[in-house]
Amino acid sequence: MSTTDTTAPDASRPPAGPDGRPGLPSTHGTTVWAEIDHDALAANVRTLRSLAPSSEFMAVVKADAYGHGLLPVARTAVAAGATWLGAAQFAEAFALRDAGLTEPRLLTWLSVPGSDFAGAVARDIDLSASAPWVLDEVAAAARALGRTARIHLKVDSGLGRGGAYGADWGVLVDHARRLEAEGAVRVVGIWTHFAHADAPEHPTVLAQQERFFDAVAEAERAGLRPELRHLANSAATLVHPSAHADLVRPGIAMYGLTPVPQLDDDFGLRPVMTLRARLALVKRLPAGQGISYGHVYTPSVDTVVGLVPAGYGDGIPRNATNVGPVRVGDLRTTIAGRVCMDQFVVDLGPGATAQAGDVVTLFGGAPGEPTAQDWADATDTISYEIVTRLGARVPRLHVGEALPTGTSPADDASGVAVTKDQA
Repeated sequence: MSTTDTTAPDASRPPAGPDGRPGLPSTHGTTVWAEIDHDALAANVRTLRSLAPSSEFMAVVKADAYGHGLLPVARTAVAAGATWLGAAQFAEAFALRDAGLTEPRLLTWLSVPGSDFAGAVARDIDLSASAPWVLDEVAAAARALGRTARIHLKVDSGLGRGGAYGADWGVLVDHARRLEAEGAVRVVGIWTHFAHADAPEHPTVLAQQERFFDAVAEAERAGLRPELRHLANSAATLVHPSAHADLVRPGIAMYGLTPVPQLDDDFGLRPVMTLRARLALVKRLPAGQGISYGHVYTPSVDTVVGLVPAGYGDGIPRNATNVGPVRVGDLRTTIAGRVCMDQFVVDLGPGATAQAGDVVTLFGGAPGEPTAQDWADATDTISYEIVTRLGARVPRLHVGEALPTGTSPADDASGVAVTKDQA
């Protein structure tokens, strides 16, 4: 975990960031960093809310807010209009509540027998249940605390992953109804997840909606009265208005990355993360000299190469070898040779004038910069993984007018948070 405060004043540092933007803290001496643009984040929340104006809005901040920084992102999302927060793991949800985010409502959904259900109930966190054993453990915790736990029942409408499937749904509903009559739980929501929402024409999209609303009707016939029906992830929020229901749950779209890259439409979203590094070494190599482990790249002419101090230990995919796109100054090129644990090399060309300390942009959103989707395409994955996999060695620099006042370095375990006054 980085503990360096890169916002500390230093007269020897340049007054602006690597691209000259005022307000970006100096990165002088920093090997690799991720800039988190809270103005883009807030704009994305507003854009997505406008697509589902009649629905509640859950900002999904699981996995350290998709690698962007849990607490700063959550605070900006709430300030921009999110009415719910969603986190997959109990530890994430607890961190949100323990940091003072007592509002808005918060849902967490992955648990195993023995999970700290009492801690969740005590913190007023909504819980998901896909099986009767979950309800039993939640109810036991609620009884011990003298409280009523808030539950969202999950139905497997065709994803084949979480949720109660087929006849198990009726069993789950009946079990919930009995515990609700006792006062141990209250079913406040019913939800599901799509298998193919990112393929707008796929027949399962409508089939899952039909199965979901049938499941809701079955629960209501059994006497449950859920306040919220929710099934729309990022893709469904963007392209399936019929799935908006009472609440939408955008994840990747909130971070400015499209879940439907096959559509030539950015939906007005702005990438929130820009990943940069600085050249650690620039040197000349002769034609025929292999580069990095295995010599899987060999320049055909005398050339200049640059060493970038970022590797798979920081979350750079090893299979970006020879294909990962980067920008150095005005040069758009790819990684030359193997991605190592802590570093990789770029071939800057015979006439390069780059120097140690020059900025390398791996991905971002400005014109001419590689994007997270470019990296996903190059490495045969999805943009979700590219941003989420960044490790704790990469400090996150939180910037923008939308950054809530008072944000502190302790807010971001993955790196440095910059307060609005410092920005």
